[in-house]
Amino acid sequence: MAEALQPALSAARSAALADLAERFWQFQRHEFPLTALLAGQPNDDPAMFREAPADFDRRAHAAAAMQAELARIAVDGLALQDRITHRLLQRELGDLCEAHATRSHLKPWLLPVGPEFNTVFFANMAHVGDEASAARHADRLATLPAFFGDVQACLKAGLDQGVRIPRAVLAPALGNLRGAVGGAAESTPWFGPFKRSAAASRAGVQQQADRARTVIEREIQPALRALAAFIEGELRPAVRETIACTEDPQGAAFYAFWVRHFTTDAAATPEAIHALGLSEVARLEAEIAEVAAQAGHAGDVAGYREFLARDPRFYAPSAEVLRERAQIVSKTIDGLLPAFFGRLPRISYGVQSIPAALSERMPPAYAQPNPADGKSAGTYWISSLPAKAPSYLHVPLALHEGWPGHLMHMALMQELTELPAFRRANFSKYSAFLEGWALYCETLGIEMGLYETPHQHFGRLDMEMWRACRLVVDTGIHTRGWRREQAIDYMLAHLSLSRVTVEGEVDRYIAMPAQALGYQLGNLKFRELRARAEQRLGGRFDIRSYHDQLMAAGPVTLPVLDEVVEDWLQGQEH
Repeated sequence: MAEALQPALSAARSAALADLAERFWQFQRHEFPLTALLAGQPNDDPAMFREAPADFDRRAHAAAAMQAELARIAVDGLALQDRITHRLLQRELGDLCEAHATRSHLKPWLLPVGPEFNTVFFANMAHVGDEASAARHADRLATLPAFFGDVQACLKAGLDQGVRIPRAVLAPALGNLRGAVGGAAESTPWFGPFKRSAAASRAGVQQQADRARTVIEREIQPALRALAAFIEGELRPAVRETIACTEDPQGAAFYAFWVRHFTTDAAATPEAIHALGLSEVARLEAEIAEVAAQAGHAGDVAGYREFLARDPRFYAPSAEVLRERAQIVSKTIDGLLPAFFGRLPRISYGVQSIPAALSERMPPAYAQPNPADGKSAGTYWISSLPAKAPSYLHVPLALHEGWPGHLMHMALMQELTELPAFRRANFSKYSAFLEGWALYCETLGIEMGLYETPHQHFGRLDMEMWRACRLVVDTGIHTRGWRREQAIDYMLAHLSLSRVTVEGEVDRYIAMPAQALGYQLGNLKFRELRARAEQRLGGRFDIRSYHDQLMAAGPVTLPVLDEVVEDWLQGQEH
């Protein structure tokens, strides 16, 4: 009798899980409007951000209630995809509760991407095609001053509870804020959708553009100035000279949580990550020495790095030329992809220059995904500072940020309509998976024949060394008492990056504890899984179907990814 009832019980559990997953997604649509916009399911409410202390309190309370409901849904008898949904839902609900418990919302990120950048990110993907969409964008802009006020409220609450911002973070964060405020309204990214619009000449669209211009001049820019004044006047006098997040109240618990979050591995510890980082740095040092010898610098890696830094042929003469070269590399990669992937996204992407005002404190490149509704393309943003992106980095940067890296990965995940909405929309919460794939794609360039010179091979290895150093430096800063200068010196000793770039990187690790840990851990997992598949399948291994299987997983934790690949391998072996 029990066996006869099992299918009905499993079906009932599956239905209850699907219902909870959908309700969680609707909860997320309201609480995280930018996520809903990326997913192509924006709310009617124009608010793009809900970041007041009361918002975090409300979310944690609701997440705890859904956690209790999820715990009543047994996983026995569920199919693989339902089991994955259960595990990921459990993780996301738990993270909301634990982030709140460690008072993470009282330490909002200020560097290198602060609240001003988040609004620029939203504006860069906004589309104005008619009067209705123009009015909608103007309505959304009108909500941004309240968002800046909410960030200020969180910072103030943190200050009142003993949180102190490191001095190393505050000065550059202020610089970013003030840089975003400068200039005429029409030159700001918030106004950009009107400048890009093919309907800009229509009277109704022009009317909304005038309204947006007024909102930017009279509300957004003053609100940002007010936030900068608050940071200058109240946070700066209370800065601390130490840089470890563990110096703040609940600091150890805070860091341990974010280590688990960004690595997507509940068993990850700072001690193990630091040791792995040291071994990875040693491995990559040996590989870089081999490439330096091939380039004519045997036994002199430091001299090789100096040669690369000083030779002008490796640096574009202008931001425009750098962007054009990035476009050429990207298009070359596009032509090779059908040999490695059976499925490509329906949407495409473009290459643009990061504005000069932002480039100094931003990484060499970053990816901005397309919204799932397909109304605008993804964007591979490349620095306006040629010194940040020498030619030997062009291939790994394009593979990482564009296709088949972030932009292709995220576009394909958006098309996985068979998965619950929260699973395909929340890719930003699976850093190790997302960044690990992009780093794996840098290595995939070897099979594509894109690394033609020792200098290009060095560029790929130097990029990987960068990620390996992060494992050492991030944990060194936050658990081993490393000073800022010590972290800078360590990276300079192992990388060809300029001092100003390294300083910006170290400040990022100070400002965003644990965020940089997922990259190399994810990369190593993707390589491990590829080696396992090739070893198990031998001559039956097909690179196109294997990559398609990885892309079909949707955003997952590294342990879940392992389970997905293992299930696929067992199916291939029988």
